[in-house]
Amino acid sequence: MNEPIPVIRDTDHGTARLMPDVDRDRAWLLTVDGAPQSYVDLDEPEHLEFEYARRLGHVVDRAGAPGAALDAVHLGGGALTLPRYVAATRPGSRQDVVEADRGLARLVDEHLPLPEGAGVTVHGADARDWLEQAPQDSADLLIADVFGGARVPAHLTSVEYARTAGRVLRRDGIYAANLADSAPFAFLGSQLANFAEVFEELALIAEPAVLRGRRFGNAVLVASHTPLDIAALTRLCAADAFPARVEYGATLTRLARGARPVRDSEAIASPEPPDGAFSIG
Repeated sequence: MNEPIPVIRDTDHGTARLMPDVDRDRAWLLTVDGAPQSYVDLDEPEHLEFEYARRLGHVVDRAGAPGAALDAVHLGGGALTLPRYVAATRPGSRQDVVEADRGLARLVDEHLPLPEGAGVTVHGADARDWLEQAPQDSADLLIADVFGGARVPAHLTSVEYARTAGRVLRRDGIYAANLADSAPFAFLGSQLANFAEVFEELALIAEPAVLRGRRFGNAVLVASHTPLDIAALTRLCAADAFPARVEYGATLTRLARGARPVRDSEAIASPEPPDGAFSIG
């Protein structure tokens, strides 16, 4: 049997590389311009390699009734790690994936195809444009993992965007976003303020070193109109190989430090990561 070989291709928004994992059969790492984007094990889609992906997976696990099918929207596709996870753990789910880089979507479809009947539809479109056209009250779960380079685009950081997400979600739906920041958390504070304008319940999941301001890193923002299962999320995140904390309530208020919502007219992209923050050799 031939050993898998790396695939390198220029796509719409950068140079994508698919690199096989020598330790796991049929597992692949996707990078774009050297930054890790996705990790997929085609034989074990429940395996989430990246820490932030596992945290998003924990949110998926607590959405709706245990094991029940979901109507899910994913803004940002990459190698479709989370859609594969939902399809495997929530059979019968209907999922829409919005990926602006059509060349990347073609690369993934060609080399990492979804299983037959996965229930996933991939749309080549801008995330905000697609979301604004989506039906009201149509999703149980909305996951945002959109980065232009290593930054969340400005048009996905405003309170108007948060209202659009709230419109698409059902009353008991959950929003979760992969974000990145460092102390003094001006960006995370603005995102908390944006979503507090729309949702009654907020939580933030991140490693203690990030929350203490010791380094730049990922943080998962979770929002809902109905109470979040904070105790269960806390247990799941604490049990990971790289434990994370779930911040909620007064702790989030302190972290936001009086930040105000950011409108479209003043929105900016998330902060540029320091050199080497997410790159690999």
